[in-house]
Amino acid sequence: MDRQALPYARNGEWLSVAAADLLLYAHNAGIAVSPIEAGSHPHHVRIWLLALGLFPEKWLNRLFSIGGIQMDEGMVRLRNFLPGDPVRDEAFRIAQHTLPSASASVASVPTDIETPAAEALFRDDWCLVMDKPAGMPVHASAPGQRGTLDEAAARTGLLHGDPQPAKHIHRLDDDTAGPVLYARNELAQLRLDEAMRAKVIGRQYAAVVQGIPKRKSGTVNAPIGKDRHHRSRRIVTPGGDEAVTHYETLETYRGAALVRLWLETGRTHQIRVHMSFLGHPLVGDALYGGRDAILRHQALRGEQLTFRHPWSGSEMTLQAPEPAWFAEVRRRYASL
Repeated sequence: MDRQALPYARNGEWLSVAAADLLLYAHNAGIAVSPIEAGSHPHHVRIWLLALGLFPEKWLNRLFSIGGIQMDEGMVRLRNFLPGDPVRDEAFRIAQHTLPSASASVASVPTDIETPAAEALFRDDWCLVMDKPAGMPVHASAPGQRGTLDEAAARTGLLHGDPQPAKHIHRLDDDTAGPVLYARNELAQLRLDEAMRAKVIGRQYAAVVQGIPKRKSGTVNAPIGKDRHHRSRRIVTPGGDEAVTHYETLETYRGAALVRLWLETGRTHQIRVHMSFLGHPLVGDALYGGRDAILRHQALRGEQLTFRHPWSGSEMTLQAPEPAWFAEVRRRYASL
């Protein structure tokens, strides 16, 4: 039995899984574990769960410390679906205080904030994928900042009557559109963070670049670090962090090209820096040498996000719709 075949039930904050199903999972994985007795003390349930190897030790220990492990009538109950904390989570607190009317989009921001709407591409008990528009920051850069994707993500759950928090697993630049993955509980966050470290979350992008790359496809393996002469810029430098970008040319225009890109790493401004390093800065990206006559920000969008579901382990693929502004840039170059 894999995680995909492991059924669960949710009752408010509690996750319930049959002890028999957990035992079968362990046996099928080659783990020798004895059955646990009904009514076992939470300490013994924790030790038994650790022996299964299915759940992170850090998570189980924290649950035990808050009385979040129980055994009842053959069901293991884990207090996994805790609500967001408005004291520690400012985005959650702002979302609570600025809930729109029932007729509004589930992720729209208050009308007094001049920010495009963000929509949910996927949502369940475990994770959330938000389609971030260009111009919306993922998180606040100053206390009290409104109109962030984090706020929209928290509001999405609240409007569905589910006050779980939403913690972003990766980020996009403010002016880059595309899907962003969120964890909706601590177990999901631990597993998705580990997936990011293991580089098994796939991120596919599309960009319109100046000029036409000499090679139809290729890989840029060039370390990226801060530019000590410009606070906001990043540069390719021998002392920088490892950065690997793969690209493929999809369409060519007069003096520009549409390219698809995949990231192995996630450095700040990575695609923008690497394409500029190749001599093909993104259209609209004035910071890295791109002309901005057609567009006032980089012509870059996330197309697709792939990851394994943090509970079931099933492969998830989410496509983001093409923004109208990106389609217009392509149309204008195609008409030259």
